[in-house]
Amino acid sequence: MSKDKEKDNYKVVAHNKRARFDYELIETLEAGIMLMGSEVKSLRLGKTSINEAYIGEMTEEGADHCALYLINATISEYPQAHSFGHTEKRPRRLLVRKRQMNKFLGAIRKKGMTIVPLKLYFNAKGLAKMDIALAKGKQTHDKRAAIKDRDWNREKARVMKGE
Repeated sequence: MSKDKEKDNYKVVAHNKRARFDYELIETLEAGIMLMGSEVKSLRLGKTSINEAYIGEMTEEGADHCALYLINATISEYPQAHSFGHTEKRPRRLLVRKRQMNKFLGAIRKKGMTIVPLKLYFNAKGLAKMDIALAKGKQTHDKRAAIKDRDWNREKARVMKGE
């Protein structure tokens, strides 16, 4: 199967619409995410939110290297997983290649950028994936300009449709 067909064949579970408005996205990346079984079942039901989530680095116990983690994302508890359930807002490790992780972490440390989650989805193979982006915060006047451009494009579309 070609890459184009795989991209069309996925189910979006959660989308962070606010990220494109608040941040200027520099580079995007697809990352895997380590989940428990009850979290996957809850995702399939669509009971998740990544609106207030962010991505940070954490050092793992017993290891001298750090990894990227999805922090503050809410995945509701799966009701049928009684004692084997998960906590809603636990940090979840993202699976990215070491070179890509070092590139993103270097930009955070040197240039003061952030890594934001864009969307959480299941790909064609049924694996949970997340689109993340290296981003730089927008100033207030940049946000106003974006609103102005969006309104102008809407008005222009209305006028063109009426002709």
